[in-house]
Amino acid sequence: MSRIRHLAAQNQTMLMKTASYYVIHVCVAALVAYAVTGNLWASLTLSLLEPTVQAVAFFFHEKAWVRWAQRKHAVQDAPLTAT
Repeated sequence: MSRIRHLAAQNQTMLMKTASYYVIHVCVAALVAYAVTGNLWASLTLSLLEPTVQAVAFFFHEKAWVRWAQRKHAVQDAPLTAT
């Protein structure tokens, strides 16, 4: 459990961003699904399922971008060596 707490503390800003994105996505998805289906239960199911998967994907997408930026800066900051 402490590993999860450490991970959450280490990624607090990203997790808060992911959570706010999730809430907005659920609301938009519910409205769109209801407009398309006219069925409340179908729209609620779709609006919870799809954004949940998207939120998890978004978290890992953000982690990948951070890692890419760190590597880019590491390459730029590395001293040039003569061969």
